[in-house]
Amino acid sequence: MPRVLVRVLPAALTLAAAAAVIPLGPPAPAAADSIIVGGKPVAVADSPWTVALSSRDRFGGTRAGQFCGGVAIAPSKVLTAAHCLRDDVLGASVTEVRDLRVIAGRDELSGPGGQEIPVRSSWVNPGYDPHTNAGDLAVLTLDRALPEKSVIPMAGAGNAAYEPGTEATVYGWGDTTGYGAYASGLHAATVRVLPDSDCARAYPGGTQGAYDASSMLCAGDTAGGRDACQGDSGGPLVARGRLIGLVSWGSGCGSPGSPGVYTRVSAAIRWMADRT
Repeated sequence: MPRVLVRVLPAALTLAAAAAVIPLGPPAPAAADSIIVGGKPVAVADSPWTVALSSRDRFGGTRAGQFCGGVAIAPSKVLTAAHCLRDDVLGASVTEVRDLRVIAGRDELSGPGGQEIPVRSSWVNPGYDPHTNAGDLAVLTLDRALPEKSVIPMAGAGNAAYEPGTEATVYGWGDTTGYGAYASGLHAATVRVLPDSDCARAYPGGTQGAYDASSMLCAGDTAGGRDACQGDSGGPLVARGRLIGLVSWGSGCGSPGSPGVYTRVSAAIRWMADRT
């Protein structure tokens, strides 16, 4: 299936979510061994701040109801993409999703171990624009705290982790091929932060979307083949031990010339500071 503007197509869709997505074009063929598109399996213990968003009521019991990713920035605070909480994705207002949970510390989504923590409340960035994906940020407050070791620091403005060419890693449980093969275990792919000029050239506007350097960054491989995909939305992009991005949108999965676009965490820090 084609990649969509919002990377949130889980293995089991509600009808409302299926009607909401906007195809942008066919994905590039993926290598036979590609996972998270061009990555590999990783242990959650090595990246304990990476969490899965789950609702079995909305997305079924397959893969424990996982539909998006998230990242713990404080023991009881998780960042994710605003578009993951849209009414047309969930099929209802997020306040009506009674079993919204965060799955943490579990290698296999439907396996043993780890925790499933209820979400007490959510905050969606009021500046989020669903038409452009600018401001694509939401904050979840958990019903109980994660261990301190499960938290990752965020990279503020000017941090060297944002420099073009920096090696980064994207994590998720989403589509591993670009054709609807969803992972049951956590996967990661190594990408590089790309110059804003490359991103603006890839996404100048129109059907391919418009890149906004003030709220977005992009990362990938110039030849394609390494990328996040559907179901990875809201998951972390990490460089130099710090969180720099959240999976947001793009065109194709691992397509040459179409890098993944991420919510810029330095901008997210500012939006959260302005929260009233």
